[in-house]
Amino acid sequence: MPRPPICDKLNSMGLLDVSGLSMAYAEKTLYEDAAFELQPGEHMGIVGQNGAGKSTLIKIITNQVLPLSGKIEWQKGLKIGYLDQYAEIPEGLTLVDFLHTAYKDLYDKQKRATELYEKYAETMDDKLLERAGRLQEELDAAGFYDVDTEIERVISGLGLEAIGRDRELEHMSGGQRAKVILAKLLLENDDVIILDEPTNFLDVAHIQWLEGFLQDYEGATLIISHDFDFLDKVTNAIVDVSFGKITKYRGSFKKAMRQKEERTEQQLREYEKQQEEINKAEKFIAKNKARASTSKQARSREKMLARMDKIDPPAENLKAKFNFPYVNSQSANALTVNELSVGYDQPILSPVTFSVTTGEKLVFQGFNGAGKSTLIKSILGDLKPLAGDSEFSPSAVVNYFDQDLAWDDDQKTPLQEMQDRFPTTQPKELRQRLAAAGINAENASKPLFQLSGGEQTKVKLAIMEMKPSNFLILDEPTNHLDEDTKQALRRAIEAFLGNVIMVSHETSFTEGLGDKTLNVAALSYRDSQD
Repeated sequence: MPRPPICDKLNSMGLLDVSGLSMAYAEKTLYEDAAFELQPGEHMGIVGQNGAGKSTLIKIITNQVLPLSGKIEWQKGLKIGYLDQYAEIPEGLTLVDFLHTAYKDLYDKQKRATELYEKYAETMDDKLLERAGRLQEELDAAGFYDVDTEIERVISGLGLEAIGRDRELEHMSGGQRAKVILAKLLLENDDVIILDEPTNFLDVAHIQWLEGFLQDYEGATLIISHDFDFLDKVTNAIVDVSFGKITKYRGSFKKAMRQKEERTEQQLREYEKQQEEINKAEKFIAKNKARASTSKQARSREKMLARMDKIDPPAENLKAKFNFPYVNSQSANALTVNELSVGYDQPILSPVTFSVTTGEKLVFQGFNGAGKSTLIKSILGDLKPLAGDSEFSPSAVVNYFDQDLAWDDDQKTPLQEMQDRFPTTQPKELRQRLAAAGINAENASKPLFQLSGGEQTKVKLAIMEMKPSNFLILDEPTNHLDEDTKQALRRAIEAFLGNVIMVSHETSFTEGLGDKTLNVAALSYRDSQD
């Protein structure tokens, strides 16, 4: 559907101007006196370590959270779309009904035109006919009569057919609902769209479709994502949020990271050079301050040190490290799945048959819709299959990562959550486990709901590490995680001696990680080396 041209005024200045921005929680400063601009046509990625303040930045610029100080100025008249996965939706709306709400303004305009035509038939007032004709022209220019075609294009692109066009949103899973909300946002054709982890619930084919959509998108975008392959394909500018600063780079994600690395190296060189100067000056002062002949020079150098603008060393984040404890298995065959048919009211996948021998790692690929999580939950017995069966070996001890960030009580702190789960473990050990997963002492004492998605994921992984097992089942564990943490998780999976079933839309993460790949969409079973 054609995009209405953005007015010339917008092309001459920034769409968004952020200046003097400062934000902090408790003892942690997220950014101080930060500034950046979003220009027309820019597709800007927002990156940074978990907990750096990326999602908070989005909440600030969408007026959900007030900063400590600073200005957030949007150009007047902009249509701004925001991917809110927790938006309230009226009961009874089906998938197709909900997507049609993206065109509410056009449907309202059509209704007004119809009313004018009806009044004209009664009064024969030519002014009514002229007004209806103008509305008709506006509908034609906006592509109103291609609405159904456009909706079907997005349904197909994001794989929503598997959910069902007539399924009500209130009966959808969190992942299904997020995909449908994303579809509506894309259909609204705003001047600026803001996306927070848009690939989390998408399969590889649908991510590729979204990449093409965003590459062709004429408006501006702000995108938070830890899927760096995706970011590299859809961005032409990057904002890096780290260590109390917001730094904007021009170019793709890879170019931005090279620039960041060069800046870090330069900062380190300048820091080391300044430290040498400071050390020399301090030694001179200590040696000569008490001498009458050189005390004046010593005092002069003291003043010089006091006036010196100190260069900070490049900061480092708390690095995550994972280790999943292993217990021996007494069986040669770890899992058997026989003609398993899964779904809710009706099957969403053809019957699946496969087996996993002890020590094998299996990667699931090729799913559409809700197939990934539904199959896993059926294998685990959390969801009753429609037909067939699955059976773990008697000695199997399963450790499961569920992609949903749901807690029985999100008012608890990570430390309280772990203490409740492992009451015989000393708090010191639990704190050490959280710290090893990248959760510092401050975040270990915050309510879970205040933590970012990545930090909550780290808590869930730390909980898994407390349970010795021989079979890991991981459903999209990389959602929300920064690159360093992903690599730490990958190393832990590679080192794990037991079985693994892994689902991830990030092919760069799963590549070479499994001994075998099960392509459910194609119902093919092959060695990953083939």
